[in-house]
Amino acid sequence: MGVAPSTSNAGNGGSCQDNDQQPIIENEDIKRRNSSRRCSSGETVPCATCQGTGRIRRGQESKLVAVISCNDQRLNPRHTKLYVAVSVGVCLLVSAVVLFFLFPRAVLLSSVAVKSSFVYFTKNNVLINITHVLNITNNNFATVQTYNLSVQALNFDTVVGTVSIKNVTSVKPLSTTTYSFVIPIQLSDPGLSNYCKKASLPVHILYLHLQMSMTVYYLAHYEQLSLETYEYIDCGSNSTIPHQVQPPPP
Repeated sequence: MGVAPSTSNAGNGGSCQDNDQQPIIENEDIKRRNSSRRCSSGETVPCATCQGTGRIRRGQESKLVAVISCNDQRLNPRHTKLYVAVSVGVCLLVSAVVLFFLFPRAVLLSSVAVKSSFVYFTKNNVLINITHVLNITNNNFATVQTYNLSVQALNFDTVVGTVSIKNVTSVKPLSTTTYSFVIPIQLSDPGLSNYCKKASLPVHILYLHLQMSMTVYYLAHYEQLSLETYEYIDCGSNSTIPHQVQPPPP
Protein backbone atom coordinates (compact mmCIF):
# COMPACT_ATOMS: atom_id res chain seq x y z
CA MET A 1 0.00 0.00 0.00
CA GLY A 2 1.56 3.22 -1.00
CA VAL A 3 2.44 6.05 1.40
CA ALA A 4 1.04 9.46 0.63
CA PRO A 5 3.57 12.23 0.46
CA SER A 6 3.74 14.35 3.56
CA THR A 7 2.05 17.72 3.20
CA SER A 8 4.12 19.20 5.97
CA ASN A 9 7.23 18.97 3.90
CA ALA A 10 5.50 20.66 1.05
CA GLY A 11 4.30 23.36 3.30
CA ASN A 12 7.73 23.83 4.80
CA GLY A 13 9.20 23.92 1.39
CA GLY A 14 6.82 26.63 0.30
CA SER A 15 7.54 28.67 3.40
CA CYS A 16 11.22 28.43 2.83
CA GLN A 17 10.82 29.48 -0.74
CA ASP A 18 8.82 32.50 0.38
CA ASN A 19 11.48 33.41 2.91
CA ASP A 20 14.16 33.02 0.26
CA GLN A 21 12.31 35.41 -2.06
CA GLN A 22 11.77 38.09 0.67
CA PRO A 23 14.40 40.91 0.41
CA ILE A 24 16.91 41.05 3.22
CA ILE A 25 16.75 44.88 3.43
CA GLU A 26 13.25 46.19 3.66
CA ASN A 27 12.39 49.14 1.53
CA GLU A 28 11.68 52.55 3.05
CA ASP A 29 7.89 52.24 2.90
CA ILE A 30 7.91 48.96 4.81
CA LYS A 31 10.14 50.47 7.47
CA ARG A 32 7.85 53.46 7.86
CA ARG A 33 4.77 51.24 8.17
CA ASN A 34 6.49 48.99 10.66
CA SER A 35 7.70 51.99 12.64
CA SER A 36 4.21 53.45 12.59
CA ARG A 37 2.72 50.20 13.89
CA ARG A 38 5.36 49.92 16.61
CA CYS A 39 4.82 53.50 17.77
CA SER A 40 1.05 53.51 17.58
CA SER A 41 0.71 53.51 21.34
CA GLY A 42 -0.69 56.43 23.29
CA GLU A 43 2.78 57.58 24.37
CA THR A 44 3.54 59.16 20.97
CA VAL A 45 1.91 61.61 18.57
CA PRO A 46 2.47 62.20 14.82
CA CYS A 47 5.42 64.45 13.96
CA ALA A 48 4.17 67.68 12.43
CA THR A 49 7.32 68.28 10.40
CA CYS A 50 7.91 64.78 9.03
CA GLN A 51 5.12 64.72 6.44
CA GLY A 52 3.12 62.32 8.63
CA THR A 53 5.71 59.51 8.54
CA GLY A 54 7.31 60.03 11.93
CA ARG A 55 6.21 60.18 15.53
CA ILE A 56 7.53 61.89 18.62
CA ARG A 57 6.92 61.42 22.29
CA ARG A 58 3.87 63.10 23.73
CA GLY A 59 4.67 66.39 25.50
CA GLN A 60 7.55 67.29 23.16
CA GLU A 61 5.41 69.07 20.56
CA SER A 62 6.67 72.53 21.71
CA LYS A 63 10.26 71.47 21.03
CA LEU A 64 9.75 70.88 17.33
CA VAL A 65 11.94 72.73 14.87
CA ALA A 66 10.37 73.72 11.56
CA VAL A 67 12.56 73.03 8.54
CA ILE A 68 12.00 75.15 5.43
CA SER A 69 13.47 74.14 2.11
CA CYS A 70 15.98 76.43 0.44
CA ASN A 71 13.73 77.04 -2.55
CA ASP A 72 10.84 78.24 -0.38
CA GLN A 73 9.51 81.58 -1.65
CA ARG A 74 9.44 83.02 1.87
CA LEU A 75 13.23 82.87 1.99
CA ASN A 76 13.56 84.87 -1.22
CA PRO A 77 11.09 87.79 -1.02
CA ARG A 78 10.74 90.06 -4.01
CA HIS A 79 11.70 93.76 -4.10
CA THR A 80 13.86 93.45 -0.97
CA LYS A 81 16.38 96.02 -2.15
CA LEU A 82 13.60 98.42 -3.10
CA TYR A 83 11.95 98.15 0.32
CA VAL A 84 15.26 98.64 2.12
CA ALA A 85 16.16 101.66 -0.04
CA VAL A 86 12.75 103.26 0.51
CA SER A 87 12.93 102.69 4.27
CA VAL A 88 16.40 104.20 4.51
CA GLY A 89 15.34 107.19 2.39
CA VAL A 90 12.27 107.86 4.54
CA CYS A 91 14.33 107.66 7.74
CA LEU A 92 16.91 110.08 6.35
CA LEU A 93 14.20 112.49 5.22
CA VAL A 94 12.46 112.47 8.61
CA SER A 95 15.78 112.95 10.40
CA ALA A 96 16.68 115.88 8.16
CA VAL A 97 13.31 117.55 8.74
CA VAL A 98 13.55 117.10 12.51
CA LEU A 99 17.09 118.47 12.59
CA PHE A 100 16.11 121.42 10.41
CA PHE A 101 13.32 122.53 12.73
CA LEU A 102 14.88 121.59 16.08
CA PHE A 103 18.51 122.55 15.46
CA PRO A 104 19.35 125.48 17.81
CA ARG A 105 20.02 128.75 16.03
CA ALA A 106 21.49 131.97 17.34
CA VAL A 107 19.54 134.43 19.44
CA LEU A 108 20.92 137.94 18.82
CA LEU A 109 20.96 140.86 21.24
CA SER A 110 21.57 144.31 19.75
CA SER A 111 21.26 147.91 20.92
CA VAL A 112 19.00 150.13 18.85
CA ALA A 113 18.89 153.65 20.24
CA VAL A 114 18.62 155.96 23.21
CA LYS A 115 14.96 156.87 23.34
CA SER A 116 15.12 159.65 25.93
CA SER A 117 16.87 160.91 29.07
CA PHE A 118 15.56 162.91 32.01
CA VAL A 119 17.98 164.88 34.21
CA TYR A 120 17.36 165.84 37.83
CA PHE A 121 19.68 168.05 39.85
CA THR A 122 20.09 167.61 43.60
CA LYS A 123 22.38 169.46 45.97
CA ASN A 124 25.35 167.16 45.49
CA ASN A 125 24.36 164.73 42.70
CA VAL A 126 22.99 164.57 39.19
CA LEU A 127 20.29 161.93 38.59
CA ILE A 128 19.53 160.78 35.05
CA ASN A 129 16.97 158.22 33.85
CA ILE A 130 17.91 156.90 30.44
CA THR A 131 15.41 154.93 28.34
CA HIS A 132 17.33 152.43 26.24
CA VAL A 133 15.98 150.24 23.42
CA LEU A 134 17.14 146.70 22.64
CA ASN A 135 16.39 144.34 19.79
CA ILE A 136 16.11 140.61 20.56
CA THR A 137 16.17 138.53 17.38
CA ASN A 138 14.99 134.92 17.41
CA ASN A 139 16.13 132.80 14.43
CA ASN A 140 14.66 129.56 15.78
CA PHE A 141 11.41 127.75 15.03
CA ALA A 142 10.58 127.83 18.75
CA THR A 143 9.64 130.58 21.18
CA VAL A 144 12.49 132.09 23.21
CA GLN A 145 12.02 133.17 26.82
CA THR A 146 14.38 135.87 28.15
CA TYR A 147 15.32 136.34 31.80
CA ASN A 148 17.72 138.18 34.08
CA LEU A 149 18.66 141.26 32.09
CA SER A 150 21.58 142.88 33.86
CA VAL A 151 22.97 146.26 32.77
CA GLN A 152 25.93 148.13 34.16
CA ALA A 153 26.74 151.71 33.10
CA LEU A 154 30.30 153.00 33.47
CA ASN A 155 31.83 156.41 33.00
CA PHE A 156 35.42 155.51 32.24
CA ASP A 157 36.13 153.03 35.07
CA THR A 158 33.49 154.28 37.49
CA VAL A 159 30.16 152.50 37.80
CA VAL A 160 27.45 155.17 37.69
CA GLY A 161 24.35 153.01 37.29
CA THR A 162 23.03 149.45 37.34
CA VAL A 163 19.72 147.77 36.58
CA SER A 164 18.49 144.17 36.89
CA ILE A 165 15.26 142.79 35.42
CA LYS A 166 14.24 139.18 36.16
CA ASN A 167 11.44 138.50 33.66
CA VAL A 168 12.12 140.32 30.42
CA THR A 169 9.93 139.15 27.53
CA SER A 170 9.21 136.29 25.12
CA VAL A 171 10.17 136.29 21.45
CA LYS A 172 8.07 134.41 18.91
CA PRO A 173 9.69 132.10 16.35
CA LEU A 174 11.50 133.81 13.48
CA SER A 175 10.81 137.30 14.76
CA THR A 176 12.43 140.30 16.43
CA THR A 177 11.11 141.93 19.60
CA THR A 178 11.95 145.47 20.69
CA TYR A 179 12.39 145.89 24.43
CA SER A 180 12.75 149.21 26.26
CA PHE A 181 14.06 149.66 29.79
CA VAL A 182 15.23 152.50 32.03
CA ILE A 183 18.77 152.84 33.38
CA PRO A 184 19.06 155.05 36.47
CA ILE A 185 22.31 157.03 36.48
CA GLN A 186 23.69 158.81 39.54
CA LEU A 187 26.68 161.15 39.20
CA SER A 188 28.12 161.77 42.65
CA ASP A 189 31.63 162.79 41.67
CA PRO A 190 32.00 166.54 42.47
CA GLY A 191 33.90 167.37 39.32
CA LEU A 192 31.48 165.49 37.06
CA SER A 193 28.48 166.91 38.90
CA ASN A 194 29.75 170.47 38.55
CA TYR A 195 30.44 169.84 34.86
CA CYS A 196 26.80 168.83 34.25
CA LYS A 197 25.45 171.77 36.29
CA LYS A 198 27.64 174.41 34.65
CA ALA A 199 25.25 176.76 32.89
CA SER A 200 27.91 178.43 30.73
CA LEU A 201 28.34 175.29 28.62
CA PRO A 202 25.80 174.92 25.80
CA VAL A 203 26.10 171.10 25.73
CA HIS A 204 27.17 168.71 28.49
CA ILE A 205 28.18 165.48 26.77
CA LEU A 206 28.40 162.41 28.99
CA TYR A 207 29.74 159.17 27.50
CA LEU A 208 28.62 155.90 29.02
CA HIS A 209 29.92 152.38 28.54
CA LEU A 210 27.05 149.88 28.84
CA GLN A 211 27.72 146.21 29.68
CA MET A 212 24.67 143.98 29.30
CA SER A 213 23.97 140.30 29.88
CA MET A 214 20.79 138.26 29.45
CA THR A 215 19.72 134.65 29.91
CA VAL A 216 17.59 133.05 27.18
CA TYR A 217 15.78 129.70 27.28
CA TYR A 218 14.72 127.79 24.18
CA LEU A 219 14.69 124.19 22.92
CA ALA A 220 15.19 122.83 26.46
CA HIS A 221 18.46 124.63 27.17
CA TYR A 222 19.73 127.95 28.54
CA GLU A 223 22.17 130.38 26.94
CA GLN A 224 23.91 133.47 28.24
CA LEU A 225 24.02 136.49 25.91
CA SER A 226 26.24 139.50 26.42
CA LEU A 227 26.56 142.89 24.74
CA GLU A 228 28.78 145.94 25.14
CA THR A 229 27.94 149.29 23.64
CA TYR A 230 28.60 153.03 24.07
CA GLU A 231 26.15 155.90 24.13
CA TYR A 232 26.22 159.61 24.87
CA ILE A 233 23.69 161.89 26.53
CA ASP A 234 23.40 165.52 27.56
CA CYS A 235 23.73 165.51 31.34
CA GLY A 236 22.98 169.24 31.69
CA SER A 237 19.32 169.29 30.62
CA ASN A 238 16.49 167.22 29.21
CA SER A 239 17.59 168.09 25.71
CA THR A 240 18.78 164.59 24.73
CA ILE A 241 16.94 163.65 21.58
CA PRO A 242 16.54 160.04 20.37
CA HIS A 243 19.67 158.89 18.56
CA GLN A 244 21.35 155.70 17.49
CA VAL A 245 23.74 154.03 19.87
CA GLN A 246 27.40 154.47 19.09
CA PRO A 247 29.28 151.23 18.31
CA PRO A 248 32.05 150.18 20.70
CA PRO A 249 35.50 151.48 19.76
CA PRO A 250 37.76 148.98 17.98
